[in-house]
Amino acid sequence: MAITEELIDELMKEYRGPEDLSGENGILKQLTKALVERAMGAELSGHLGYEKNREAGEKAGENRRNGYSAKTVRSDQGPMEIEVPRDRDGSFEPQIIGKHQREFAGFSDKILSMYARGMTNREIAEHLKEIYATEVSPQFITNVTDTVAESLETWRNRELESVYPIVFFDAIVVKARDNGRVTKKSIYLALAVNMDGRKELLGLWIDHSEGAKFWLSIITELKNRGVTDILIAAVDGLSGFADAIHAVFPLTEVQVCIVHVVRSCLKFVSYKERQAVATGMKRIYTAATEEAALGELEEF
Repeated sequence: MAITEELIDELMKEYRGPEDLSGENGILKQLTKALVERAMGAELSGHLGYEKNREAGEKAGENRRNGYSAKTVRSDQGPMEIEVPRDRDGSFEPQIIGKHQREFAGFSDKILSMYARGMTNREIAEHLKEIYATEVSPQFITNVTDTVAESLETWRNRELESVYPIVFFDAIVVKARDNGRVTKKSIYLALAVNMDGRKELLGLWIDHSEGAKFWLSIITELKNRGVTDILIAAVDGLSGFADAIHAVFPLTEVQVCIVHVVRSCLKFVSYKERQAVATGMKRIYTAATEEAALGELEEF
């Protein structure tokens, strides 16, 4: 839906500076409030059937409008008081902001973003108060993060397909806050290509360092979640990795990931020559046949 120049001109005719746009009582907040209230009014009209037959909703004994109730929600523009329309029999359930919903338009996403960066619940509450003039309790923040944790746990334990043509096993080292201290941790991941040819992340696991023993526990978990066979497993050169895979899936073909092969080779090349060497190696491993690859190797 296009927004006309005339509408923008009308909204901005009293604009004098940034505070008029995004301040506590700025245009964005007023516009959001007006649109939310208008949307809820339209929802109630649809619920009562006014659009189809306005008179039918006005008959004695029929459900009808019953005023408004005030409600304050947390928004990106700060606390926002809205008027929620009501019906006589209390059957109306607003969709844009639910009956028990207390935040609107990405507020929970901001909490999760700060939580993911390692901020404590109290630090998040203080930050929201400073930026959005909104007070939230540490318990509210806990409720938001717990909801995501439940969804994550469901995702982590979901049943998998029985066969995957290719699974890439790898680990990346990241810095993470743990009990107030920043430490290095390894995030293990299993990225598969499924039978439809689409990439599918099978799972993520965290440990303090990468090791074949921990990989064995991950591969066993994949089997317990329904995987019966992996045709090709692409791994790095970690010692004992192939044995860990064959202990669970003995028929799986294990090959070293080409990215790790190239990366290992480039360790022996001066920095200024790396791009040329990498380009030459690419012609080898992208050749159509083994014979063509041998020819490219000779040329290289």
